[in-house]
Order: sequence, then structure tokens, then C-alpha cells
Amino acid sequence: MAGFGGLLLIMAAAETGALLFLNSLRHNDTTLQARFLQRNRTLERIRSNIYQSGTFVRDSLLAPEQSGAQAQLATLAGLRKDSENALAAYAAALEPEEAGPFRALRSQINAYWNVLDRTLAWTSAERGKYRDAFFYEELVPRRTSMLQIADRIEALNEEALRRGDAKLGDLFGRLQLGLLAMIAITLLGGASLAGFTIFHILKLEGEVRQRLAESVDARASLQELSARLVRLQEDERRALSRELHDEVGQAFSAVLLETENLLDLASAPEVRAHLDSIRGVAEKGMNEIRNMALLLRPSMLDDFGLLPALEWQAREIGKRTGLRVQVASEMSGELPEEHKTCVYRVVQEALNNCAQHAQASAVQVSVRQESARILVTVQDDGSGFDPERVRGLGLLGMEERVRHLGGSFHVDSRPGRGTLLSVVLPLAAIPESSPRPDATATPARLQTEVVWNGGAGGADSHSAG
Repeated sequence: MAGFGGLLLIMAAAETGALLFLNSLRHNDTTLQARFLQRNRTLERIRSNIYQSGTFVRDSLLAPEQSGAQAQLATLAGLRKDSENALAAYAAALEPEEAGPFRALRSQINAYWNVLDRTLAWTSAERGKYRDAFFYEELVPRRTSMLQIADRIEALNEEALRRGDAKLGDLFGRLQLGLLAMIAITLLGGASLAGFTIFHILKLEGEVRQRLAESVDARASLQELSARLVRLQEDERRALSRELHDEVGQAFSAVLLETENLLDLASAPEVRAHLDSIRGVAEKGMNEIRNMALLLRPSMLDDFGLLPALEWQAREIGKRTGLRVQVASEMSGELPEEHKTCVYRVVQEALNNCAQHAQASAVQVSVRQESARILVTVQDDGSGFDPERVRGLGLLGMEERVRHLGGSFHVDSRPGRGTLLSVVLPLAAIPESSPRPDATATPARLQTEVVWNGGAGGADSHSAG
């Protein structure tokens, strides 16, 4: 702001100074022209009065008799007064070099008027005796001398005009130099400001690049940390599920087995009642352990693959909530471990959200494998929400899993119109899955659709090769 503001102030000052200087030049030129014209008009008045007075006196001397002396005196007095006023006006704006010629002109004009006054007092005899000599020896030479002095003063006036023009030229030259200096200062200031700005911007760009690189590194580190946490979580869930199934589940199985053996040996009703109670508790505990292990990580996801795990998840959601879940899949090969886990967790979280928050009655799950990607969609007929304003931890977790594998995650929902969740995962070329040892046929492409209706209490499934 200081640099650009200073540059603008310099430019404004230069423009203001130039305008003021031009205005001064214009005023001086106008004043000089007006003064020159006024002085010329004054000299013309003096010349005119001298011509008129000389002509008047000449006619008066040549007349055979003098008549109307008083009128002649009044006319000459008026011409003389006008000449004196013109001389006074010219003296008010007199140049120093005009002082000498102007004093000589005024002295001769005064003497001229005094001589004219004497001629008007002559008698008829004196006019006839002296008029020729006066006319050729006094009147004409004096008038010629005064006119020459007036011409000199006019020449001096023209010289003053030329000097004024020269001063104006000097002032204009100074204006040009000032403008050139201002232009040079402005260009130098602009170049300096541009250089400083470029240097500062490059410095800021370097800092931004450094911060961006740090941010990218930090984001990559966070993503890697998040991926490691997800993998560790899955490993921990897998270990806990195996531990519950193999250790705690086996223990409850042994308790059930021993209880069954004791029931075969016991005959007393009291003992059998206690053994039945123990068997019920053991069965309930074994079922709870089995459910917990399956919720942590269903063993069928590792043993049988993605589709059976999704079918089991749909059945469990239907049993617990009465939600009608439809699973449609079209797979052509075995998926990588991370892709299977990602698809299963996304569908699991989406179904839980449908059951807990969406108030839906039906959900459609679709998993389709193409040549280079996996398409997963989960659509419900629930109440919907605004994805721009509602972003829970479940959605963030699903999106994080998908982004880690380089996929895209999109939620399309509006209040009152249900929700459509879409996931696209990139996938490298996967060879066709090899047949299992117990398989009776080897389908080139497997398409499975499972519908679980919790209210009906059963499942309908069909498979087509």
C-alpha cells in the first residue's frame, strides 16, 4: 500500500504541478497579450489626438478669418485632456527601458500643446504673418518628432511582447523538464516497486510451496497413519474374533458336551433340572460369543469371501430390525484383502445407519465388479438428510477407507427422499477365481441375489451361473 500509494501520489503531484504550471502560462500569456493591445490602443489614441489637433490648427490658420475661438479652444482642450489621460494610463504600466523615450514624448507633447494654445491667441495680422513659418517650422517638425517617439515606444512595446514570449518559452521549457523529471521518477519508482513486489511475491511463493509440501507430507503421513490404524484395527478384530471362536467358544462347547454327558448319567429330577439350567446358560453364552465374533469380523469373510459375508450381514440386520435388505452382486473373481474389507465395512456401516437413523423399510445393496473397478451402491427409502450439513463419524470413516484405496465416495440424499451411497474402487486386473475343491462346477461369472425379509422370518436366495 505504501509503495503503490506513494507512486500514485507522485503521479498526482506531477499532474497537479503540470496543470498549475500550464494555467500560469496561460494566464501570463493572456495578460501579456492584453497589456500589449492596451498599450497599442493608448499609443493610437495619442497619435490620433496629435493628428486631429494638428489638422484642426492647420485649418484654423488657413482660414481667412478666425471665428468661433471659444469652440476651438474647447475642442483642443478636450483633445489635450484625452492625450494626458492616455499618457497617464500608459505610464502606469511602463517598462524600465521605456522610461527615457516616454519622458521625451511627454515633454514634447506638452510643449506641442503649449505652442498650439499660443496660435489660437493670434490676431488676423499675426496669423497672416506667422502662419506659414509656424506651420512648416513648428507644427510639422514637432508632430513628426512626436510620432517618431511614439513609434519608438511602440517598438519597445513590441520588444516587451517578444521578451514576454521568450519568458513563456523558458517557462514552457522548464515545464517540459519538470514533466520529464516526473516521468523519470515515476518510472524509476514503478520499476523499483515492481522489483520489490516481484521479489516479495517470489519469497511468498517459496514459503507457500514449502508450506504446501509440508501440508502434503503431513496429509500423506496422516493417510498412512489412518491406513495403518485401519489395518491394525482389522487385525485386532480378526485376532479377537479367532480368540473368541477358538478359545471361549470351544470352552462353552466343552461345557455343553459335559452337561449332555451328565444328563445321560443323571436320573434324579433335581440334578437334571440343574444340568438343564447349566446347558441353557452355556448355549446362551456360546451364542453370544459367536455373535460377538461375527460382529468383530465374520470368519466367512476370510474363509468363503465377500458375498457370503454380505449375505450374512443382511440376514443379521433383518433379524434384529425387521429391515428388508436386498443384496445383488455380480462378481467375476476374488478381490484383494483390502478391497474385500473396505466393501464389507462400508456396507456394514451403511446398513447400521439405515437401521438406526434412516427409518427405512427397505434397502438395496449392489456390488458389481468390472474390468478395472468395483461399483458398490446402497440405497434406502428412509427419511434422508442433508449431506452438506450432516457428516457423522460413520460417513467420515467410510470415506477415509475408500480414499485410501484411491476410490471415490459420494452420498446423494435429500430430506424425505431417501439416501443413495455410491462407491467406486479402482481395481487392477484380477485372474478368474480357481474352483474350490468341493465345487461341482466352475462358473465363469457368478451372479447372486439375496433377499432377507425380517418380518417374514426367512430368507429367499437363488444363484445363477
